[in-house]
Amino acid sequence: MPELKIEREHTLGLDGARLVAERWREQAEQDWGMTCASEPGEALDRMRFERSGVSGELSVSATRFDLQIKLGFLLGAYSGKIEEKIKANLDALLGPVA
Repeated sequence: MPELKIEREHTLGLDGARLVAERWREQAEQDWGMTCASEPGEALDRMRFERSGVSGELSVSATRFDLQIKLGFLLGAYSGKIEEKIKANLDALLGPVA
């Protein structure tokens, strides 16, 4: 099962990162048909997501976004394109790093 790991540092702080994570969740549910479940924490939030052929977790802290995605067999053939799209989407949400 192919696995993607995407990491991004940011300067948004935890509250700002939570807002970005919420926008990411909305896109994941609406555009990609994901089911998402959030687990807020004091210093780290986790969001688990899944749909047929895809599962993963987004970890959000005051300084980092860590995204781990497991692709099923059929989607594994497109892992490069999927990774490019997700990176571009996350970069657009996070904006330029200060």
